[in-house]
Amino acid sequence: MLLGKKRKLGRKIDEISVGEKLTLTEKIEDKDLLLYLGLTDDANPLFIQHDYASQTPFEKPIVPAIMLTGMITSAISKYLPGPGSHILSQNIEFKKPVYHYASVHFLFEIIIVNQKQHMITIKVTATNEENETVITGKIDVCPPHRLEMFNGSALENF
Repeated sequence: MLLGKKRKLGRKIDEISVGEKLTLTEKIEDKDLLLYLGLTDDANPLFIQHDYASQTPFEKPIVPAIMLTGMITSAISKYLPGPGSHILSQNIEFKKPVYHYASVHFLFEIIIVNQKQHMITIKVTATNEENETVITGKIDVCPPHRLEMFNGSALENF
């Protein structure tokens, strides 16, 4: 439980520079797909039915785009800029399908730091095992704000 524990916030806007990069690799596992599909009650046969998917141009089940988007937004919340950040807008293109059991390699790069608007822009590119680009996008993010202490203990529970 997080109550009573202070969480470390991500980096503030004045600690972030254009050109910074983050890479990470996510492996798509059955448990992740089943959890996503169960939480969203999404029964699209393209995501889960091999017999249906085999009759489409995809030839086999694919990973839902929103699940891949979740991996991107999670990386922003966890690492770049990290906890306390907020996504303002996103423009993501899914260039090629991602299949079950794939490993997806993500590259995040800071391309704009706008101190006046308290916003950064992150370019994201993802590739599959064959080094084919499967995702491209740009995400505008509000990094964590510097917190002012109200009376020294106002944020004790957060």
